Amino acid sequence: MPMAVRLPTWTFFTAVIMQLCTGENSCSIRSTAGPVVQLGSSFQIYCTFKCKCKGSMYSDHPPTPKAHEVFNATTVYIEVANITRNQTYSCQCVCPHASDSCGMDIFTGYPPAVPSNVSCIYKVQTNESRAVVCTWSRGRDTHLTTGSVLRVRTTSGVHTSGPLTYSVSGQDSHFLSTSLDVSHSVQQISVWVESQNPLGSAESAPLNYTLRDIATPSAPDLSAHTCSSRECVVQVGTSVRTQELEIQYRSGADAWTSLPDSGRRASLTQIRSISSLRPYRLYHFRARARLDTGMWSQWSAKVSSWTQEEAPAREPDVWHAEADVRSLKVYWKEEDLSAARGKITWYRISVGSRNSGPIFSANISADVRNYTVPFGPGCGVTVWSCTAKGCSPPARISPGYTKAEPLQVRHETAGEHNATIYWSKAGSAGQQGYVVEWYPEGRKLEALQWLRLGSQHSHALITGLEPFECYAGAVYAVHSDSSVGRSGFTGVATLESVPAAVPSVLEKVEGNSVNVSWMQIPRGQRGGCITTYTIYLESSSGGERQVFPVAASEKTYVIEGLSPAAYTLWVTASTAKGEGPTGPRSKVKFFIQRDSSNHPTGGCARLLGPPHPHMSVPEFCREAEVRGQQLAVKLLLRFLLPDEVPDPANSKWAKECVLQPGEMKLQLQTSVASVTAEDDPILVEVEELPQPRCRAGTSGPCPRLLSPTALSPTSRPDVLLYPRTTYIKSVSHDSSSSKQTSVDTNITVDYISAHEPGQEEEEEEEEEEEEEFQEVISFFPSHDFAMEPLEFGGKLTLDAVKINCGEFFQNSF
Repeated sequence: MPMAVRLPTWTFFTAVIMQLCTGENSCSIRSTAGPVVQLGSSFQIYCTFKCKCKGSMYSDHPPTPKAHEVFNATTVYIEVANITRNQTYSCQCVCPHASDSCGMDIFTGYPPAVPSNVSCIYKVQTNESRAVVCTWSRGRDTHLTTGSVLRVRTTSGVHTSGPLTYSVSGQDSHFLSTSLDVSHSVQQISVWVESQNPLGSAESAPLNYTLRDIATPSAPDLSAHTCSSRECVVQVGTSVRTQELEIQYRSGADAWTSLPDSGRRASLTQIRSISSLRPYRLYHFRARARLDTGMWSQWSAKVSSWTQEEAPAREPDVWHAEADVRSLKVYWKEEDLSAARGKITWYRISVGSRNSGPIFSANISADVRNYTVPFGPGCGVTVWSCTAKGCSPPARISPGYTKAEPLQVRHETAGEHNATIYWSKAGSAGQQGYVVEWYPEGRKLEALQWLRLGSQHSHALITGLEPFECYAGAVYAVHSDSSVGRSGFTGVATLESVPAAVPSVLEKVEGNSVNVSWMQIPRGQRGGCITTYTIYLESSSGGERQVFPVAASEKTYVIEGLSPAAYTLWVTASTAKGEGPTGPRSKVKFFIQRDSSNHPTGGCARLLGPPHPHMSVPEFCREAEVRGQQLAVKLLLRFLLPDEVPDPANSKWAKECVLQPGEMKLQLQTSVASVTAEDDPILVEVEELPQPRCRAGTSGPCPRLLSPTALSPTSRPDVLLYPRTTYIKSVSHDSSSSKQTSVDTNITVDYISAHEPGQEEEEEEEEEEEEEFQEVISFFPSHDFAMEPLEFGGKLTLDAVKINCGEFFQNSF
């Protein structure tokens, strides 16, 4: 007995092809349920071989070996349980004279369902053309080829014939239909439908019809003639004379409205008028007909037509906001079709009074929704909306209302984009209604919205709100006597978060007080409605941090009674979700100086002695203030500078300044980086002018600042050609050895000399001035100058000790 060999897949298909060519199979295959089985069934597949061999069984493509059972020496089989799809089974065995395999396909499906929804109509297309059309549903898909057959039995008088059979195809259709011709003598028919496939057949119950009861004409032909603003005329045609005609119309998504029928016998062509329509609307029309007996026809194809325009029916919805004291911004809403009754082409706006007539008038484009007009006391504003057929009634507003009793208003959020505004009813006899307005806080003119409501309302739902935005608004109770009660509201936010930024802060020191002002956080970083601002103040002298809460409506605050010291200040903003951040950049620093005017004797008078006989007290105080500042600088420099300073007269800069009579070398330098030893000097002619004298009470010439044009080589200078500069003179050092050059041309300070006539008297005065140094030095900012030592490096020269004292006085005036 030869050994069984398992063939590879390609060998198996080669054997199948050879089998088809030679017809010599090594086996036969059969199913106990046949080649077509119902889905979910179980059965056996048997393979019988022509010789004794070790056979094998396969399924699917490519063939997959299946475990089998041995029935006898030449037969094997497999159990198929709950089959779910079409399958292919095959067998293989090597026989001496028949080595080809055998196989079979198993198809699965369902038996046909009973046909349902069987119905027939008798179509009377013309007096000569009539046919019976029957339709039915074949039921669920059987997954098999299922045929449908309509069987018809006709009755003419007492004679019955049939049944006639009409086969119907349409395997992919759920609903099937067929048409059959019947003679004029047929009065009744009986119909039923039979469906069948390899798994069985099903038949519907017979239905009996009297043809006159199922007779129906063809759908009418419909066309629209002309339309006015309130009426349209349509034409209807039918292929046979009908008894009833129904015409329906609608606009947009409205429900269909039927035009009443007269009930008389209609002709083949009819013209009907449809009235009670609305202006400037697109209307759709359809029609159907019926014989004296039988059924309504199908609806005709829809036809559409526009009604014509009219002037707007009512005044536009107008509101207003004050743009400034002399102008008013007027807003209006786009009107719906029912109010506009046409396409709005332009708006007309007029401003005036009953006594003087119009003082302003303008025609505005239809796509504009607001306009700013000049306005004043006693004026009123009138707005019209206009179509091609005319203008609306006037909408009048008179912002000069007399105040009525305000309302109590509250609000509640309703989701992420909506809020509900509640108010108490006004309850007066002349109550006309309410106007609710709202807008993003601070943007009333750009984004004003409003809603008009009747006097019976006590709340309004406002929609389209942006999250993390703060809204404000008001409720107006409008009365017939033109009075209005305005009740404002604010703090409406649907979603909120902690502010993401810090207010920008400015401070202004006035005596022992500081005026703090700040700007709003950018809109996108507020996180909703700001409920409060908090000012924090810290002193360099120690002590507890001071906190000042401020209402959200305020943008300034004055802190009084501060002691002389350096302070740090910052402001934060808070919403209902919490307080916003702070940071180093948001903090500002300022100084509070000691106020000498608080002394009992007048401060300056007590410090510097009695007034000059020819001076008033205010003039003397101003002069004393200048002398006090000079004294403070002298005393400060005494602490900072060495005892010996160079002689300015012998400095290198002074010697090189004057090259020849009438000329001066003046180096103009705008920055330190531009200074080089090789810079060419600029020669400027100098004209010596008489020195003006100072005002009474002072001695010596009054120095004048250099004008911008005085630096031109061709101009005639009328002021000093170089700025006043402080020189500190000493006999112990020669300033000509200095290698440095001062580049600050904007320094203007006093001249302090040493070892000159009258110096002994000055030293005696300075000893007296030192006794009051503690009081005079108080005008300086609270800053410890000794903490920053002054380093000179090398020899002490004139240029090394030049000091800009302007910074000392930045907070003293």
